[in-house]
Amino acid sequence: MTARRLVVTADDFGAAPEVNAAVVRAHRDGILTSTSLMVTGDAVEEAVQLARETPTLAVGLHLVLAQGRPAAPPAEIPDLVAADGAFRPGPVTTGVRYAFEYLFRAGRAQLRREIEAQLAAFAATGLRLAHLDGHLNMHLHPMVLPILLELAPRYRIRAMRLSREDLGAALRYDRSHFPRKLAEGVVFHALAAYAAPRLRAAGIATADRVCGMHQTGHVDERYLLALLAALPPGVSEVYCHPAEGVAPAMAPYQQGYDHAGELAALTSARVREAVHAAGVELVSYAELAR
Repeated sequence: MTARRLVVTADDFGAAPEVNAAVVRAHRDGILTSTSLMVTGDAVEEAVQLARETPTLAVGLHLVLAQGRPAAPPAEIPDLVAADGAFRPGPVTTGVRYAFEYLFRAGRAQLRREIEAQLAAFAATGLRLAHLDGHLNMHLHPMVLPILLELAPRYRIRAMRLSREDLGAALRYDRSHFPRKLAEGVVFHALAAYAAPRLRAAGIATADRVCGMHQTGHVDERYLLALLAALPPGVSEVYCHPAEGVAPAMAPYQQGYDHAGELAALTSARVREAVHAAGVELVSYAELAR
């Protein structure tokens, strides 16, 4: 029988001290195996230091192309940023804008400039790049993914989150926010179908399935127990957003998120026992991409 392996990832590492503290606690005292670093986050220096002090925590790059600050000077990427020098907040309108700008040489060059700036900033930390994913899953954008694949050999991108989740299972668990979940399911089914063969051809490791997108902000104990009880063979990833308090930088974009509940779930004795009872092996992408 094929083993069941689970990557447990916290996004937004480096966004705020409240996130950093929760990530380290969830790893040391719970089931968290990985985290994804925002290289322009308000608390990135603290996050990098904590990662160096916690070598068993796998750290990847959380590529930010919306709802955050760029790594490249705004003057060099004027078409990607608003008047204040930050990325625009709306993920859908930003995605459409990138698609339009990619038709022009200047837009492609600016996207490449910013993506490489974030990869270079991660490399400068000296941390091993365990994987790459994107804030709002923007890394799978058809204008972004080809640039990442081009840069993958130079920056040793060996694993990437392929956001494909079983919509039916997500709705059986929780039918609330049905329109949002349906839209996410349709969009990311198409993006995953586009990305999967390209990642495979590039030799970049992915999980067989990714969970947590439709339950974003509410990956609590009940959800994790249900997930573990039904986890199929193969490699799965569940990603979440734990924090020890509301991070001011993220609050406008994460209204209603149960950060404390997610942290409690990751460190729950019931969840740890369920992992053991189900024979699930906790792994990171760093182990999968050796």
